[in-house]
Amino acid sequence: MLKKLLSASSLLLALASTLPALANTAPDALVRQISVEVIDIVKADKAIQAGDTNKVLALVDSKVMPHVNFEVVTRAAVGPQWRGATAEQRGKLQTEFKILLVRVYSGALAQVKDQTVEVTKTLPVPGSTQMVVQTEVRGSGDPIKLDYRLDKQGEAWKIIDVNVGGLWLVQNYRSQFATEVSKGGIDGLINSLVERNKSAAKT
Repeated sequence: MLKKLLSASSLLLALASTLPALANTAPDALVRQISVEVIDIVKADKAIQAGDTNKVLALVDSKVMPHVNFEVVTRAAVGPQWRGATAEQRGKLQTEFKILLVRVYSGALAQVKDQTVEVTKTLPVPGSTQMVVQTEVRGSGDPIKLDYRLDKQGEAWKIIDVNVGGLWLVQNYRSQFATEVSKGGIDGLINSLVERNKSAAKT
């Protein structure tokens, strides 16, 4: 179940963060515009539909990751131990976490078929500059309810977390990472991510 939720949330995070961030665009309008366009692109690309791994990886790396605040995402996933990490360790964590998410996003994108996205509500996060955009992904099956957490960086909104079925993606990784850190510190977490990415690359 957890794996399914992560796959769904990764797909929808990818859908919501693919086009260049538009200055002065409301977060709900941004999510709606991006989601519709990305779904159309994936539906029209036969190579992605057929599971062309290299093409999907390139798509996600070039169009998704530049529009996620990756330092914030990684810092939140690592938790308090981030403060004690060296600059080199932080760089390695971001690199390996990015590779991990790119592969998860890529697998999810290849599953897009008949989905549409409807924005249902937008709520401010009290005491912060963040907004949560609530959406439903609708297709042939039951709708998937999804919340996006965005923060404004200058004139652009950036996605920093996503919630599906009551599960925040970053929070879930944080619990996994905490286990690795407790066993081997920051270096242990880095080594775990490296091995996980190597295994994924072989499949």
